[in-house]
Amino acid sequence: MTITILVDADACPVKEEIYRVAERFKAPPHDVHVRVVSNSPFRVPVSERVKRVVVSDGFDAADDWIAENADARSVVVTGDILLAERCLRAGARVLKHNGEEFNAASIGGAIATRAIMEDLRAGMDGVGGGPPPFSKADRSRFLQALDRVLVAMR
Repeated sequence: MTITILVDADACPVKEEIYRVAERFKAPPHDVHVRVVSNSPFRVPVSERVKRVVVSDGFDAADDWIAENADARSVVVTGDILLAERCLRAGARVLKHNGEEFNAASIGGAIATRAIMEDLRAGMDGVGGGPPPFSKADRSRFLQALDRVLVAMR
């Protein structure tokens, strides 16, 4: 049965890694397909298994498409906590770009932390940080996590 990796592509720093891992998991009956979802076209490899999905530029259109297409045979790659929650409810496995896996036990805390940080940023009159820079170690952890999840799903 096919496994589909749904990529929230607009801010995804690990697209190339996803393509490489999917290429390794191409043996039927457990093929891995990739859907790169965004509001604007991205270049994707020429492959039967990798498809670009361009949605409207409406607010959360990419998130809505991903959530509507996520199921128990999906791995969703996103840094968006609210999208992660929607996909978990649909039965999907969800990975952040740094390899951290969202799950039923962690999503509530992640949502609460997001709300607290949003309130703190609002009170700082536009002053704020952001996530730390994406590192080689993050990329490596992501590759390991994606491989682990795909092996478990097969």
